[in-house]
Amino acid sequence: ADGGTLFLDEIGELPLEMQVKLLRLLQHGELEKVGATAVKSVDIRVIAATNRNLLAMTEDGTFREDLYYRLAVVPLMLPPLRERKEDIPELVQNIFRRLKDRHGMPELTLASNLRALLASYRWPGNVRELENVMERLVVLSNGQQVTEQDLPESILGQAAREEGFHLEIPEEGISLESVEKELLLRALQKFDWNQSQAARFLDISRRTLIYRMEKHGLRSESDVDDLAATP
Repeated sequence: ADGGTLFLDEIGELPLEMQVKLLRLLQHGELEKVGATAVKSVDIRVIAATNRNLLAMTEDGTFREDLYYRLAVVPLMLPPLRERKEDIPELVQNIFRRLKDRHGMPELTLASNLRALLASYRWPGNVRELENVMERLVVLSNGQQVTEQDLPESILGQAAREEGFHLEIPEEGISLESVEKELLLRALQKFDWNQSQAARFLDISRRTLIYRMEKHGLRSESDVDDLAATP
């Protein structure tokens, strides 16, 4: 990379002993190749990326503070994909075009409603997850068009949940406790008070569901009858 740019991805995973060597390179522009007997001077620009909080890592001793300040000359914060949904349609189009060329499928098209569904998904894996989903759609497509039915269940499931839930915010305000109670009640009733299914539907653990049920005093009619019959 001498005379050019060195990109270091996931810099937060670099072991401490390697951090020392990288710091020397950044401070003095020198490195020593394995097996070499002399130090070599290099002129490089370093770009590093991470999804971890490096400043917090310096406080717990897992990342060198001096290296952090050497790297953080021009920090660029890239928000997660869910916070810049306006970028998703263009990303989808560019990735789709590239994958069609790679797999020799120039005639393949995307259904018109697919971009809206993809834009509404939260994308916890960010652009990497989007690329993987798009490649799956291209590789596994059976016809000339990718449709809603080709989407993974995770995306379709979230879309179905959001489509079926509507919340009106009154001008005079609203009680968060009452909203949570109503949402829990609807989810439990939807699955005939099956706690495991209701917890999966709400994307919480069963233990959390039970805690919140007890908090709001939610019980099925059969549970109430059993309590009434207990001497």
